[in-house]
Amino acid sequence: MSAKADSLKSILFALAANFAIALAKGVAAFFTNSGSMLAEAIHSLADCGNQALLLWGVKDAKRPPDENHPLGYGKSIYFWSFIVALLLFSVGGLFSVYEGVHKLQSPSMMGSPWLGIGVLVFALLAESMSMAACISEVNKVRNGRNFLQWFRETRQSDLMVIFGEDLAALCGLVLALAAITLTMVTGNPLFDALGSILIGLLLLLVAWMLASEMKDLIIGQGVEPALRDEMWQFLEQQPEVERVFNLLTMQLGEDVMVAVKAQMRPANSDLALIEAVNAVEKRFKSRYAQVIWCFFEPDFED
Repeated sequence: MSAKADSLKSILFALAANFAIALAKGVAAFFTNSGSMLAEAIHSLADCGNQALLLWGVKDAKRPPDENHPLGYGKSIYFWSFIVALLLFSVGGLFSVYEGVHKLQSPSMMGSPWLGIGVLVFALLAESMSMAACISEVNKVRNGRNFLQWFRETRQSDLMVIFGEDLAALCGLVLALAAITLTMVTGNPLFDALGSILIGLLLLLVAWMLASEMKDLIIGQGVEPALRDEMWQFLEQQPEVERVFNLLTMQLGEDVMVAVKAQMRPANSDLALIEAVNAVEKRFKSRYAQVIWCFFEPDFED
C-alpha cells in the first residue's frame, strides 16, 4: 500500500492531448457541420478547462495549515474535482444532448466527412496515449483490484477524474466515429444526431459517477479499506500495544489524520506509559508518511 500514483503527470498529459484534440475537432466540426463532431469538440474543450481546475486544486491543496484551517487545505482537491464533475455534466453532457436534439429537429448533411473521420482517428490515437499514461499511474495503486473497485475505493480524486474523463473521451470518440461513418454511408443525418445524443448521455453517466464519489470524499471518508486493515495490524504488532479498540482515519487529500484507542501493556509509571505511546506513534508515522496527525488514546476499554 506504499506505492503512490503521480496524478500531476496524468493531468498534464491529458491537458496537452485534449488541447490538441479540441483544436482539431473544432476545425473539423466547422467544415463538416457534424453535430457529433461539434459535441466532441465541446467535450474536449471542457476537458481542458477541467484539467486546469484540477491543477489549481492540486496547488491549493498544498497550502499549509493556518488558524482557520488547522488540518490544512488537503480536501480542497475534492471540491475542485466536484466542480469538474459538474462542468462535465453541464458543458459536456447537456450540450451534447441539446445539439443532438437540435439536429434531429433540423437535420442537415455533413460536408467533408473524410476530414471528420481523419480528425477522429487522430483524436483516438492522442486520447489512447493519454489513457495509457493514466492507466500506468492507476496500476501503481490498484493492488490487484479491478478498475471499477479501484474507482469506488480510491481517495485520489484527481486521478479518478482523469481516468473517468479519458474513458468517457475514448468511448465518445468511438461513438462519434460510428455516427459519422454511418451518416456518410447511408446519407441519413439521423445517425449523426443520435451520435451526439449518445455521447451526451455517456458524459452525463460519467459525471454522475464522479460527482457521487466526490460527494463522499467531501463529506469525509477514511483511508482505503485495505490500508486501514494494514494500519490496524501494524498497531497490534507493536510490543507496547496489548489490544487496539478502535482506529478512526480521515483522508485529507494526500494527508491523513488518525485517531487510535488502544490498551497498552503495563508500564512502571505514567512517564513510561507516555514514552510507550510516543514510541508507537513515532514508528506508525514513520511507516505511514501520509499520516500528518495522529491522536493516541490509551484506555482499558472501548
